Amino acid sequence: MDTLLSGDELSPNDIRRFLTRIAAIAVSEAVQDGAAAAIDTITALEELKAAAAGAQAVLTTRVADTIRGQRRDAGRPAARWNTGIATQIGLARRDSPHRGTTHLGLARALTAEMPHTLAQLRRGDLSEWRATLLVRETACLTADDRRLVDARLCADPTTLTGKGDSTVVAMAARLAAELDAAAVVRRKARGARHRRVTVRPAPDVMAHLGALLPMDRAVCVWATLRRDADTLIATGAADGRTRDQIMADLLVERTTGLAHPINPPVAVHIVISDQALLGGSDTAAEVPGYGPIPAAAARAWIADAVGSETAVTLRKLYARPTDGQLTAVESVARCFPTGLARLIDLRDRTCRTPWCDAPIRHHDHIRPHEDGGPTTADNGLGLCAACNLAKQGDGWTTTRTEDPDVHTVEFRTPTGHTYRSTPPAQPLPLRQVS
Repeated sequence: MDTLLSGDELSPNDIRRFLTRIAAIAVSEAVQDGAAAAIDTITALEELKAAAAGAQAVLTTRVADTIRGQRRDAGRPAARWNTGIATQIGLARRDSPHRGTTHLGLARALTAEMPHTLAQLRRGDLSEWRATLLVRETACLTADDRRLVDARLCADPTTLTGKGDSTVVAMAARLAAELDAAAVVRRKARGARHRRVTVRPAPDVMAHLGALLPMDRAVCVWATLRRDADTLIATGAADGRTRDQIMADLLVERTTGLAHPINPPVAVHIVISDQALLGGSDTAAEVPGYGPIPAAAARAWIADAVGSETAVTLRKLYARPTDGQLTAVESVARCFPTGLARLIDLRDRTCRTPWCDAPIRHHDHIRPHEDGGPTTADNGLGLCAACNLAKQGDGWTTTRTEDPDVHTVEFRTPTGHTYRSTPPAQPLPLRQVS
């Protein structure tokens, strides 16, 4: 067995014992000694957080190198040496696999090319976020140029003292442009490839609709909406709306092509219990891809749709009255058919890997199909593309536990760590009284 901790380094149990002392200090001593002592403790804890992040970066690199070496020595193809490592890092940090990739990339850059930044991080002089900004802004440079930026900005601890995030980014970007202007230009040109539109939940049954666009196009869209909103206000056609409200309405109208876009002509699924829909229950409904919404809001939404020209379809999902778990649908096919895939989507909602809430892209067999695993809802789970790829790596296994009531899946990583995943609760159906 490879040993990743040696010498005078703290063991995991040592660190956990120290955590109990930290909790005691934060609650008792700092408060009792007055505000000045509490401020000093806050600063010390911030330094401790940065130092812990630096230690995590070193250990992350060491773990990745160890696993890669084991796979290389075992004769595995080079294309599979890195499979699943970032996901393991994400799970260890109780974070998503996507964040695990970020953590791994940050660790690689700090340990291999930015020693001064890493040293400041380990001493507690630089936060993990500031270190991430420096790594991000120098990602387009060669290793030698990156080391130059690292030396100029972080060799002297006072260089970045008192600087805000925007200033740190500007200083790193300015040096990067001076050292390799062509690389910066190429990076900006590649940025357009990442344009996309996203949506995420917001409080009060609202949502944030975001668009990542080239700067000139984003500014053009915003300026056009603002200009037309100002025109409506100036002509008295605002109907009591603010400029921001008008801009939001114009965006929806021009995207959907509808003058009154409260009933968009696309499929929007709402999972709601029969009690909440018909009996006035307050049990929250669920919009896949968004999250829970109040039952009253769901009923109003459905009523508005029924009273309009929008086509409304009611599809029954059968669930146990005790816990709301959806019942299984079986198929003899290797691929999950549409109806079964839809049931898994509604049950799992997002990727089932712990701490990953990415959208479901793949429907996978818990027990592999080649090992006799059936194509059923009980043996299926929803995964994002990255997690499904990681699951195919050496040493990864998934197992359906023996719990008959809750669809619990156990993930076991190549290092022997286990993590459990259960689907979110569904709205409970009406219980039948005999």
